[in-house]
Amino acid sequence: MVGIDVDSDAVSTINKGKVHIIEPDLDIVVKAAVSTGNLKATTTAEPADAFVIAVPTPITEGQKPDLSYIRSAAELIAPVLKKGNLVVLESTSPVGTTERLCQWLGELRPDLTFPNVKGGNSDIRVAYCPERVLPGHILQELVTNDRVVGGLSPECTKEAVCLYKSFVKGNCIETNANTAEMCKLAENAYRDINIAYANELSIICDDVGVNVWELISLANRHPRVNILRPGPGVGGHCIAIDPWFLVDSSPDNARLISKAREVNLSKTEYVLNKIVRKAERFRNPVIACLGLSFKPNIDDLRESPALEIVLRLAETAVGNLLIVEPNIGSLPEKLSSHDQVVTTTLEEAVLSADIVVVLVAHDEFMSIDKGLLYEKTVFDLVGAFQ
Repeated sequence: MVGIDVDSDAVSTINKGKVHIIEPDLDIVVKAAVSTGNLKATTTAEPADAFVIAVPTPITEGQKPDLSYIRSAAELIAPVLKKGNLVVLESTSPVGTTERLCQWLGELRPDLTFPNVKGGNSDIRVAYCPERVLPGHILQELVTNDRVVGGLSPECTKEAVCLYKSFVKGNCIETNANTAEMCKLAENAYRDINIAYANELSIICDDVGVNVWELISLANRHPRVNILRPGPGVGGHCIAIDPWFLVDSSPDNARLISKAREVNLSKTEYVLNKIVRKAERFRNPVIACLGLSFKPNIDDLRESPALEIVLRLAETAVGNLLIVEPNIGSLPEKLSSHDQVVTTTLEEAVLSADIVVVLVAHDEFMSIDKGLLYEKTVFDLVGAFQ
């Protein structure tokens, strides 16, 4: 197996049998695969039987899908494609992206035929199979989760299913590419909407003086109610991004999906304003910010509302910030460049702070000694102290 990445540092790290991200047991798997010759990494494409594209699909400032990474991947692999190859797109994408990928490959390799023109008689098979993994449990879920596989022809679908059945123990459900693309977007929009309800409920509880954590615990005793836990917003490379693909595809109809995105974005602003208003009551306050990643017990900062809040606090210069993030080795440059921002231990941060803000439910924070919080102003945004 060959892994391709444009990041030469990541390639070098993997070829040493090491990993550049935090994920349980991934280091063991990579070390074993590299040492046995079953995995190598490179910055250039090599001939293969199957190509799996898993690149970012961000949004632009206008909430439009950016497919440039997929286009770049197509340009990278096109020169080494040969008749009989399978190309699978895993990146979360707007409906119709797999067909666009096929068109790009066809333009780059006019000597080969593709399923958008030749259907089941094409030289190259092209399909879509969205990833379905939870950071922190990736290795397990890669194998056990069901996979939705949609080709640009029935033949493409069946060949892609054969690939995934070589390592997936869950079911591989066959469909077409557009439906598979829509399925992934629907899953993430569903989760975004449910989180938006919890976040909006937490703001209402603040307004009427109700403890939202107690409320949710009581409401969830109803056999058909399962309210999620609120937080400072929504982050990550999926839920915070993908619903915009649906809004972009059908803006007049995606009203609830659009509103959920607005609610979750506004929750981050709401939290920030609460902290700033409280900090302004102190003279030179010290604020302990616990957590930067977008979810517990990982090092991923992508679209993190916690990071956004800390950055905005640094920019407003409301006080000195003590940062605790046990899952990263160093702060991102855009944060470390602020003089009033320093990293420290959990105990030192809490002892020194006037204001303690729990932004992420890392295990280390959930078991903190509550006695350390005596006479502190606490913003518990994740229910750590409930």
